Amino acid sequence: MKSEKALRLPNRGEILFALIGFGAVMFIFIVLFELPIHLALLVSWFLIIAVGLKIGYRYKQMQDGLLRGIYDGLEAVLILITVGALIGTWIAGGIVPSIIYYGMSIIDPSILLLAAFFICTVTSIVTGTSFGSAGTAGIAMMAIGASFGFPPPLVAGAVISGCYVGDKLSPISDTTVMTASLAKVDIIEHIKSMLRVSIPAWVIAGALFLIVGFFYQGSGDLSAATSIMASLKEHFNIAWYMLLPAVVVVVMLAMKMPSIPVIMFGALLGSIWAFIFQGVPFLGAINIMYAGSEITSGIAFIDELLNRGGIVFMLDVIALIILALGVGGLMAKIGIIRAVGDFLARWAINPGRLTTSTVISGFMGNVFGAAYVSLITATKVTEDNYDRMKIDRRVLSRNTEAGGTVTTPLVPWSDGGVFMTAALGVPTLSYLPFVWFNLLVVLITLIYGYTNTFIWRTEEAKDEKPIENVVSGN
Repeated sequence: MKSEKALRLPNRGEILFALIGFGAVMFIFIVLFELPIHLALLVSWFLIIAVGLKIGYRYKQMQDGLLRGIYDGLEAVLILITVGALIGTWIAGGIVPSIIYYGMSIIDPSILLLAAFFICTVTSIVTGTSFGSAGTAGIAMMAIGASFGFPPPLVAGAVISGCYVGDKLSPISDTTVMTASLAKVDIIEHIKSMLRVSIPAWVIAGALFLIVGFFYQGSGDLSAATSIMASLKEHFNIAWYMLLPAVVVVVMLAMKMPSIPVIMFGALLGSIWAFIFQGVPFLGAINIMYAGSEITSGIAFIDELLNRGGIVFMLDVIALIILALGVGGLMAKIGIIRAVGDFLARWAINPGRLTTSTVISGFMGNVFGAAYVSLITATKVTEDNYDRMKIDRRVLSRNTEAGGTVTTPLVPWSDGGVFMTAALGVPTLSYLPFVWFNLLVVLITLIYGYTNTFIWRTEEAKDEKPIENVVSGN
């Protein structure tokens, strides 16, 4: 029997069979038959297993890889569980309804998109979590946008764009810390490098949201906002002290306390607020962390928006992420990801191609796994090329976040794509054209690569001088 060390990498035909087969399965199940993505991913497991058996792997070896892939993404699953509990109790406790109510009172429709982008930016930078920001401030912005007559995908684009500013830049964001660690870069230097891309992307995205907001000014029926505010006032105790749990959670996260226990503590505060201020029975308030919030306001939009949350609300999302992580684990185990990486290493002979290879590697991690997987694939597949070409690893870490972190919500079955769809109620492919910050980060990153802009040599790292003529020829 062949030992695992003697097993070869899949050849080009086997790689194409696996990748094209994966795409075909996704298209047939989701587009043609309109079946759940879960089933498509499960069938993809066995498609990849078939390729592995042909190479010579035993099923037990591939199962180990599958489980390893799932294990690598379990932190995201834990965050989803706590965020689900948080969403449910913050709705029932009047925290999210109060944010919606006050937001409608002070935000002018003409700047709604810019406000959503800015508020979610600040929230995500301070808290370091895109999921938590979208599940709280994001839900509130969706409600305000709908009341002003804005298309939900457009508002979702502004919300998600803002949420991923902090996910990418906050020093307390897990992806920021993880990327700096994987690339072996000081976290502050990593953030400073990313600012070269993020600042112009943020400014351009903000200008676009402002311009489009003016375009939609007056298009909404403001009487709907009045009706929603009256309904919120009728069903919830709306007051400034409803916002205290949000302030507490933001401060704790800003103090760099661990996100999972902090978010869970925030969920507990939401249950306490539901019991004390909203008249929910004590055991019912505690159960909301699991079962989610339920209200009947008589306004379909409010009921749809606020009847959500709880651990149960996230179970479908968690199952999908586990299946997607399994695909990534299998791909890694039988060598498909490594083989693609070897090809990219041979192809990446200049800074532009090197940047492109890192972005592609990160995106592949999201397609076959989740955000954490994308950061691993982007760094490990391409890091040797940066060293060989004497390009500073700050460029590697910056490019990794461009290919991995910000593309996560653009993949329908990734953890980010699934969560944003569940939390905001907008399908990934609907909001994708409007996630302008994320798309601009990728575009500007590629432009920098091909124009040798902010591409630093290792020996010039302290001077931050652009690299010139790293290689000759093509």
